Amino acid sequence: MSGLLELLDSPMGKQLIGGIAGQTGNSEEKTADVLSMAMPLLMGAMKKNASTPQGAEGLMSALNSKHNGSILDNLGGMFNGGVDQSVMSDGAGILGHLLGNKQALVENTLSQKSGLDASSVADILKIAAPILMGFLGKQKSQNSLDDANGLSSLIGSMLGGQPQQNQSLITSLLDSDGDGSVLDDVADMVLGNTKKKGGLGSMLGGLFGK
Repeated sequence: MSGLLELLDSPMGKQLIGGIAGQTGNSEEKTADVLSMAMPLLMGAMKKNASTPQGAEGLMSALNSKHNGSILDNLGGMFNGGVDQSVMSDGAGILGHLLGNKQALVENTLSQKSGLDASSVADILKIAAPILMGFLGKQKSQNSLDDANGLSSLIGSMLGGQPQQNQSLITSLLDSDGDGSVLDDVADMVLGNTKKKGGLGSMLGGLFGK
């Protein structure tokens, strides 16, 4: 079962990075930097969504239909001549669902740490989100999963390829105070207004170089 780091290092990952870089007019190095930080975060948000019956049902439905992995069958064709607007719109919808009102904060943070402007980061994420959903959908199909527990385990195994520091960051970042709000503590950590010592702040510092 492929983890996210293996995905980015694979031939398909290289094609993905190169295609998104060409589409957004950014270097492959900076595009890869954004993707390596953003994709685990998005996958972590999916895992959190799948932890509720309603969220799991919605995600399973999406993976059984629109996001069944078919987008991966012709990545070269998708990038050749420019990514279709429908893909960008789909990505915008996915990001809005996963990140909610913290989306701009996440994009601005990735902008600061990657050196790309926020609009470029937003475009990278809009293209990456449907591809990430497709990757999950293909993994789900290959493993013949049809229930929420199996889906949650699959997402966890894909995140398991992360370095322990990143994995701990993702878990804490998504709901560090346990109130169920995705990314609820990002603002304080990023802006340096947190009252906490160590913990999430230290992990954020490690990942984002602060």
